[in-house]
Amino acid sequence: MPSISRTGPLSPEVLVPRLGDSLVEKGLLKQEELKQALAYQKEKRTSGERVLLGQALVELGLIDRQKLDAAVTEQIAQLQEALHQSNLLLEQRVQERTAELQEALNKLTELNRMKNDFISNVSHELRTPLAHMVGYIDLLSAEALGPVSDDQRSALGVLEKSYKRLASLIDNLLFLSFDTAETLHLEPEAVDLKDLFHQVVEQYQPRASNESISLTQEVPSGLPQAHADINRLEWALGQLVDNALKFNTRDGRVHINARQEGQRIEVAVADTGIGIPEDKLQEIFEPFHQLDSSSTRRHAGTGIGLTLARRIIEGHGAKLLVESFPGQGSRFSFSLPVAGAV
Repeated sequence: MPSISRTGPLSPEVLVPRLGDSLVEKGLLKQEELKQALAYQKEKRTSGERVLLGQALVELGLIDRQKLDAAVTEQIAQLQEALHQSNLLLEQRVQERTAELQEALNKLTELNRMKNDFISNVSHELRTPLAHMVGYIDLLSAEALGPVSDDQRSALGVLEKSYKRLASLIDNLLFLSFDTAETLHLEPEAVDLKDLFHQVVEQYQPRASNESISLTQEVPSGLPQAHADINRLEWALGQLVDNALKFNTRDGRVHINARQEGQRIEVAVADTGIGIPEDKLQEIFEPFHQLDSSSTRRHAGTGIGLTLARRIIEGHGAKLLVESFPGQGSRFSFSLPVAGAV
């Protein structure tokens, strides 16, 4: 019986000789007799009658039924053995491929751990100089080191804003390195979304006004409280609003709203901004990724806000959905369980 090749997949049928060839090899049939039987089989098929090769051989008296049955039985046994060997080879290949994939996964996990360790170490190292900076900024602002002119106080204000931005970035980096949707620690409670929306709008209203963007909220009366971690949820919602403002246009709109759907509450942030092409929708959730990564891009940012927002929302057992049309705007939405329904 032919050996099983490891260079390419072979079906069991390929490993077993055809009936006619097998009979010729065993000396039970001559080559001329096989050709005679094949011609007879073809003639019958032309007339619309289907005749198997073994039947043709018997009808022509070229082989007796007993020898034919023995040959067919042996061929069936060979086919079963070939099938068994083929299955063994397939199982071996599956095991080898599984081992390769596991090794690749282990390497990827190790690389991801090294990346997180690096981010964590860098973030911690940045905290020390930043702490010195804010200390001296506070001393200068309080005029503990001498009088400060109006121009100097203005410069200190710029330094303070830059410090806060860096501190926020470091916190986000630490969050990114330690938390995933699976390990994110949440402390859910009953959350009044009307109060939460008010806090978020109040936080981003000065920026919206400065950019001539209308920032509004809508919570229907009687909306039940949601079951969520209020601090994490406020941060995630803030990132969605920040993104909506960043990629909006002057005189545009950003609207936050909530509505009840059965035992869940849908929260949505919609804007009239530049929108996102359909083939780029998943890219916006990749950490440190900007759709416009050129050195001259219009919109600043680290590219991790939406990544973290999605992790928080997924940590609540929900999905962050996005609908967007270039030139018309985007809508980010997710749902939370009604408090008391979980």
